[in-house]
Amino acid sequence: MNLAAPHAAIELIVVGFELVGVAVITLGSILACSRFVVIHKALEYTARYRSLRQELGGAIVLGLEFLVAGDIIRTVAIDPTLRGVAVLGLIVLIRTLLSVALQIEIEGRWPWQRCRPAESGRTRPSD
Repeated sequence: MNLAAPHAAIELIVVGFELVGVAVITLGSILACSRFVVIHKALEYTARYRSLRQELGGAIVLGLEFLVAGDIIRTVAIDPTLRGVAVLGLIVLIRTLLSVALQIEIEGRWPWQRCRPAESGRTRPSD
């Protein structure tokens, strides 16, 4: 059975995921920088800077998700060797740590925390 055609199709899908990931990061960065320069002029500089960092971080996190998806598809469908899976595991671990670090930077809290008590807008029953 000839496996060249399915592998070629899967490789095209992987390249598509990678292109989408790069495009999301690129376009998100351009949009964030343009919003920093044009739209957020009325805000004070620290608020503008914080907004820029949040928007850039969001674009990077979303782009990384597409890149990880492409890597997973490539490893599972095209190169299912033990070495390929080990490399994928390392890549996913590094990108996951990067995503968590960016999420902490964007939101100022751990991803599994719901929200800070000051942000919830609720007061304690004893107040």
